[in-house]
Amino acid sequence: MTDRVDAMENSERAFVRALAADARGDWPGAHALVQDDPSPDAAWVHAYLHRKEGDAGNARYWYGRAGKPVFEGDLDEEWRLIADALTGSDDDAGEPEARARD
Repeated sequence: MTDRVDAMENSERAFVRALAADARGDWPGAHALVQDDPSPDAAWVHAYLHRKEGDAGNARYWYGRAGKPVFEGDLDEEWRLIADALTGSDDDAGEPEARARD
């Protein structure tokens, strides 16, 4: 796996660890990490996870809790956007294509 996802797994912030869990294919684990976190950042990750799951209505609710517009683009693009915003990085090593190859 990529160094970026490895580093994200060790974050003190559960919502960052949730993105790492999602990158490794653990949607249930990712969801569990953000389920009870009331922060807007966790709500943003929660929204992404429900959009990925295909639950658009639930995703809309969580985007609202996050104060973010509903994302209309590609899921991989959204993962990068959220990861960049929450980790302060735009490291290409975290791109989903790289994650899928590792």
